[in-house]
Amino acid sequence: MNPLLLTDGYKLGHKDQYPTGTTKVYANWTPRKSRIENIDNVVFFGLQYFIKNYLIKQFDTEFFSQPKEKVVTEYKRAVDHYLGVNYDVSHIEDLHDLGYLPIEIKALPEGTEVPIRVPMFTIVNTLPQFFWVTNYLETLLSNIIWQPCTSASIAKQYKTILTKYAQETDVENLDFINWQGHDFSMRGMSGIESAILSGMGHALSFTGSDTLPVAINLEKYYNTDVTKELVIGSVNATEHSVMCAGNKEDEIETFKRLLETYPTGILSVVSDTWDLWKVLTDYLPKLKEEILERDGKLVIRPDSGDPVDIICGCDHEDPTIAKGVIELLWAAFGGSLNTQGYKVLNPKIGAIYGDSITIDRATQICERLKEKGFASTNVVLGIGSFTYQYNTRDTFGFAMKATYIEVNGEGRAIFKDPITDDGTKKSAKGLIKVYEQNGTFTYKDECTLEEEKEGLLTTVFKDGQLMQDQSLQDIRMLLSKTQQDVNSFKITAIVDI
Repeated sequence: MNPLLLTDGYKLGHKDQYPTGTTKVYANWTPRKSRIENIDNVVFFGLQYFIKNYLIKQFDTEFFSQPKEKVVTEYKRAVDHYLGVNYDVSHIEDLHDLGYLPIEIKALPEGTEVPIRVPMFTIVNTLPQFFWVTNYLETLLSNIIWQPCTSASIAKQYKTILTKYAQETDVENLDFINWQGHDFSMRGMSGIESAILSGMGHALSFTGSDTLPVAINLEKYYNTDVTKELVIGSVNATEHSVMCAGNKEDEIETFKRLLETYPTGILSVVSDTWDLWKVLTDYLPKLKEEILERDGKLVIRPDSGDPVDIICGCDHEDPTIAKGVIELLWAAFGGSLNTQGYKVLNPKIGAIYGDSITIDRATQICERLKEKGFASTNVVLGIGSFTYQYNTRDTFGFAMKATYIEVNGEGRAIFKDPITDDGTKKSAKGLIKVYEQNGTFTYKDECTLEEEKEGLLTTVFKDGQLMQDQSLQDIRMLLSKTQQDVNSFKITAIVDI
């Protein structure tokens, strides 16, 4: 599709609504409010995907490289019938004649944690007659970028929590945290691109993921190579259809067959198709010899019920249910005490829970395992669409707002500040300088042109060209350098960018 049609319909008239003589429109992208407890900084991620896929690839292939008459006729036909007018498309013809998008985007590095209300990037037209292009792109830009930022921020919060408890209960096994949060969200996302964008955000903090197309897209847009570095990974795992096909009465035989099919490596088996507790107290003890002699780990996956109670146990008249999965695995297979005095399961056995995990439930699971004397690293958490799809652009209040224009050569600082609002929608004013102060990012608005150039925002796209090209490895390293107080979950943005 012609990418100029990927916009809100009300954008079509804005070119004629700006003051006569307008030659420049300058806007910024900012998270304005956090609706998730303990997240006060938002991970910036996804702009490079947007630039490469839309501003370069789709504009080149579906607009600039297409015959002018074809794309202009298509555009006019759609808009004429949409608005019921004889729409003037001369500005579309002029853009096609130019042959590139005359805009400049200046941004912080992707992987940066940005405090709420601090701009992540700015966008401005580079030629006066194309002042209308800046905010024309708002709809498409907003549609694409809010989700990878949001999912990357939520994934980072999961990692902060898991890191906190691992440091308290299993400091010798901190590398395991990279696998402890596993992306199970693809089937529940709103579409393929949604799953990919969210999954790439997850992959900044974790290497465990079942969203397979994430790997290919990180190669394509973030300069990685699955043959040379660990991008994402997973293990052999069953689903309920496999277990059902083996018959309820012969479920232990299904376990035997799977252990023989996969004599080495990690094998995850969904274990609550019928009776999870029977699997844990009957089948697994009977298969103990095969499991311990196997060159690998068997991972038990419960997939229903309250995840905190299932994993950790709860007050229940049935002593089996009261113990929960981890304690029952300990009873059957034992393990060891680490240097901090916490129980770590035998490396031949483990557990993963992949249904309805939330930040709060993840915290409760880790806390209750700790209270029972178990290391938090005894369980992997499958993070699915219950976490990543129950969000909107308003989760972090993302918005792109114009704050500066030039009319007849005169610069004007513009802003919005609705009297009916609580302050969330109040925008910055004028040109913006983002800078570091006391170990975190802040900004100054109503800047001079000279001050704006001194800030930390650097040009990443200009006049159809990508000016900076980050890699997944660089972004992961940048995010991991963030200074954080894991005991209070408060995060301070990096200084050494």
